[in-house]
Amino acid sequence: MRPSGRARDEMRAVIIEPHVSRHAEGSCLIRVGDTHVLCTATIEERVPPFMRNTGLGWVTAEYGMLPRATNTRMKREAKTQQSGRTQEIQRLIGRALRMGADRVLLGERQITIDCDVIQADGGTRCASITGGWVALRLAADRLMKAGELKENPVTEHIAAISCGVHEGFPVLDLDYLEDSAAGTDANFVLTGSGGIVEVQGSAEGSPFSEAQLLELLKLARKGAGELVSAQKAAIA
Repeated sequence: MRPSGRARDEMRAVIIEPHVSRHAEGSCLIRVGDTHVLCTATIEERVPPFMRNTGLGWVTAEYGMLPRATNTRMKREAKTQQSGRTQEIQRLIGRALRMGADRVLLGERQITIDCDVIQADGGTRCASITGGWVALRLAADRLMKAGELKENPVTEHIAAISCGVHEGFPVLDLDYLEDSAAGTDANFVLTGSGGIVEVQGSAEGSPFSEAQLLELLKLARKGAGELVSAQKAAIA
């Protein structure tokens, strides 16, 4: 029995509320159980120096956790320095979301996705990617409505989900209690059409087998399908 009482292939409840920010070109609040992340998209009519005169657009991301997103207060990284974990997560978000955008169609403009964790209960990077895609798509829709783009550059869904081996059994969508005690923890970034964008997996204790990896991937595909359905509902 999982601590939450969920079945091994059962996700937490997923709610994506779009258009939550008055000022951002695209935004949503994604809730995956008790993990809540605010995702906003900002459009700039410029690209980083290394992308100038290439005809390609750029998608990047920033990630952070509010001081009381967890059960103890964390220092604001704006006052100190970004941790290695934060830098690694925001690079992952940017890489993942670029896979969902046609950068030729986007043109020489940059869309920055900001992911701010309001409350954390495991899977914050996965929720950030899934919600970040919604914010990105809504920003692209805005460019389309304004007549600045002829074709929407964001058509391929990108979703991310965690899986792991908890008490010897592969399970889908780890919450904090499971994540902190899992023998294996893996994050899967998948496309809506079933492609694999990135897999991050690690064992705590004994290594996991190829068979277990394939079982985790099977669970991840199920979870990603549910997340893509939630994305479609949010942008409808």
